Amino acid sequence: MKIIVGKTAGFCYGVKRAVDGAKEALKQNKILYGLGEIVHNQEVVKELENLGMQFIENIGEANGKTIIRAHGIPKQVYEKARQNQIELIDYTCPKVLKVHQIAEEYANKGYYIFLLGNKKHPEIIGTLSYCGENKFVIEKEDDTIKALETFEKSGMKKILVISQTTYSLEKFYIIEEIIKNEIPRDVEVVVKNTICQATEIRQKETEEMAKKVDAMIIIGGKNSSNTKKLYEIAKQYCKTVLFIENETEFILDNINSTDKVGIMAGASTPKESIEKVIEKLKRV
Repeated sequence: MKIIVGKTAGFCYGVKRAVDGAKEALKQNKILYGLGEIVHNQEVVKELENLGMQFIENIGEANGKTIIRAHGIPKQVYEKARQNQIELIDYTCPKVLKVHQIAEEYANKGYYIFLLGNKKHPEIIGTLSYCGENKFVIEKEDDTIKALETFEKSGMKKILVISQTTYSLEKFYIIEEIIKNEIPRDVEVVVKNTICQATEIRQKETEEMAKKVDAMIIIGGKNSSNTKKLYEIAKQYCKTVLFIENETEFILDNINSTDKVGIMAGASTPKESIEKVIEKLKRV
């Protein structure tokens, strides 16, 4: 068996920064809160809980220093924390903060904002708070026409297109093309690809790997948006694709000893999870 591990598999910069920062803060604080799961990976969450972190869903539940995860938060949460005299340790990914800045800047300039991403994802929820009143979340290609119809009713003449930092690059380009083909000529369209470069590279590497192997193993949280996209990409090019959170979910019967196996992991998957899967694979 030949095992190929993706060069970009595992923690991205923003996640590593948040997790390392939380661990360091836990050394100095007996009580530390995390606003929402710090990353979409249960093993990481459990490790931090064992170290003493308490995860909460609402800033009103905090009674001490609180970590802001890489996904970011709505801007009104900052104000609520200030009112409650809660000290925030902000580990919002710089790439996400940049999207917030772009959204707010163009909203103030009178642009209608099309935000591409999962409307239930915490990053999108946070970014929406910077988009002003005129906005529409496009989750998939089929939503684009509805977004354009809603924009037309607004009477506005300027559109900004941005996205979740972990959105599908392929879908981004398809939606961009639909918008440019359908929009009236008198409407100004500004498109800013705000997908994180690390996400782009990871998605491209997954595609290339899936084309060359007999089986793909995608490792990451089942609620991880970026990991789900890797799974979707791999399925397009490889017949056998497994999506697992850790080695305990991995059934060896799905892999043959003569297979060439590719391993890719999401941005919130710790190195230890990848290593354990590799060790189990070697026993095939």
